[in-house]
Amino acid sequence: MTLAPQFMVVDDHELVRLGLSSLIAAQKNDPQPSPSMLEAGTLAQALRQYALHQDTISLVLLDLRLPDAHGLSGLREFLARFPDAPIAVLSSDNDPVLKQQALQTGARAYFTKASRMTDVIAYMRSLGLLAQPVEQHECAMAPAPANATTPCATMRTVRTPSGQQVRLTQRQADMLDGLLAGQSNREIAQRSGLAEGTVRNHVSTLLLMFNVRTRAELISQLR
Repeated sequence: MTLAPQFMVVDDHELVRLGLSSLIAAQKNDPQPSPSMLEAGTLAQALRQYALHQDTISLVLLDLRLPDAHGLSGLREFLARFPDAPIAVLSSDNDPVLKQQALQTGARAYFTKASRMTDVIAYMRSLGLLAQPVEQHECAMAPAPANATTPCATMRTVRTPSGQQVRLTQRQADMLDGLLAGQSNREIAQRSGLAEGTVRNHVSTLLLMFNVRTRAELISQLR
């Protein structure tokens, strides 16, 4: 049975759409089906899809820069058509004035693509749209060093569609969130305060852990 869509991601970059969809799906930590997603690359596509599924969509993640809309025009048009649409802006623009204007226009929240994607997930959880994470008490795949200051650094277990369970440390989970959100190594490094080379090493480790060769393969595997 096909699930009714719960979320919509509107962005003209396919990797960002795929990444966000995968990131949301990766949050499931129970045997229930993953949230169903809709994706749109233009405002016109988003409006058509929302018109068909508005009774089931709980949140729209809307980019402000689309081929057929720029700045607040897309948000305004969306809300003019669907005044009650639950829209959270996800923009590359970190301008505080634009953020204030978007919220005044009717956006429920405003996130930048350079911010931690865990903030977006936390927002969804605060609305009851995603289950709260299950606290992990098991240690990571490799034994901790003898001089480790904490007995266990694992913060998330990611279950792939094939049934594989990969346990990640907090840092690895943060790197994965960035990858699934379509962020480059440089963008991940800037928001996490790490050197770009360090991020590159973490990404390489993630690819090995999930037995894939490229970012695209990793995103596709977790979708």
